[in-house]
Amino acid sequence: MSAAAPPSPVTPSVDFERDGVQHGFLRLPHSRDDSAWGSVLIPISVVKRGTGPTALLTGGNHGDEYEGPIALFELARTLSADQVTGRVIIVPAMNYPAFRAGTRTSPIDKGNLNRAFPGRPDGTITEKVADYFQRFLLPLATIVLDFHSGGRTLDFLPYAAFHALADKRQETACFDAVRAFGAPFAMRMREIDAVGMYDTAAESQGKIFVTTELGGGGTARASTIAIARRGVRNVLTHAGILAGTVAAGSSRWLDMPSDDCFIFAGDDGLVETCLDIGEDVSSGQIVARIHPVGRTGSAPIEHASALDGMLVARHFPGLVKPGDCLAVIGVEQKG
Repeated sequence: MSAAAPPSPVTPSVDFERDGVQHGFLRLPHSRDDSAWGSVLIPISVVKRGTGPTALLTGGNHGDEYEGPIALFELARTLSADQVTGRVIIVPAMNYPAFRAGTRTSPIDKGNLNRAFPGRPDGTITEKVADYFQRFLLPLATIVLDFHSGGRTLDFLPYAAFHALADKRQETACFDAVRAFGAPFAMRMREIDAVGMYDTAAESQGKIFVTTELGGGGTARASTIAIARRGVRNVLTHAGILAGTVAAGSSRWLDMPSDDCFIFAGDDGLVETCLDIGEDVSSGQIVARIHPVGRTGSAPIEHASALDGMLVARHFPGLVKPGDCLAVIGVEQKG
C-alpha cells in the first residue's frame, strides 16, 4: 500500500460542509524575523445552502491583477445563503503575500503561484498554498473561475478564456461557461508554458475551468471591473448555483492557433507600440519597434506580425528587456 499523503500545514477556519455564510482564513504558519510564530492569513468565504454544484472562485493568483479581487471581495460581502443552491468558495487573493505587496510573485519566496502546482506540503510558502488548492480545494469544485489580467507588465483586451483539451466533452463544458461569462471577447487560449499552472491542475482533475485576461497595467478600470462583476454572477447562474438567467452579451470569439501569435523582444530598449489593443493587423505588418537607448543614431528594431489577426495584448511598460513578450495576436473566428 502507498503511504498516506502528508497533511497540509494550511488550516481553514471555515467548515466547507456547513450551510450559511462564513468568512474566515486559510492559516499558513510562517515563522519570520518579526513574528516567530507568525502566519499568513488568506481570506476565504464559503456560502452554502443544501446540495448542488460547487464553484471555486479565485483572484490574486498574481498579486498585481485587481479586477478579480475587487469583484470577489464584493461578492463575498453581498452573497447570501438564500441566493445559493449548492456552494460557493471565494478566495479573492490566492497569493495573498503578493497581493499585499502589489507584485506578481510572492515577496516571501519569489514564488509564482501560477507556476507552482501541484505544490508541496513541505515546500516554500507558495508551494504550500498550491498544495492546499491542489489536494483540498480543487477536489471540492464542480466549476472553477480564476480571474487574471495583465498585471504591471502587460495589457489585454478584456476576454474570458478556455483551453483546447483532450477530453472534448470537458472542453465543450469550459467553452459554454466562457460563453456564459459574457466578456466582450472570448479566447481559446494557448499558453507559452502550461507546466505548473493552476489551470492545468484544475483541468487535469476534470473541472470546468474558466480564466480571464481583463486589462492590465497594474490597475483596474471601471469597465473591466464591471465585466468581472457581471461575469462571475453569470458563471454562477450558468452553473445552476444562482437562480435566474445569464445576463451576458455576445462575445467576439478569438483563437490563438499557433506559437506565431506571440512576439518576443530580442533586444532591450524603448518600446514604440505601432498599434493599439483591438486593432486589426496583417501578416508582415510592424507591430512594435524597439529603439536602442545606449546611444543616439541607432535604428530601431522592428517586430512584425507573422499572421493576420487582431492585437489582443501588448507589453505595458515603456522599456523592454530581451525575452519580454512584446505583443500577442489573436485570430477572430467568424460564424
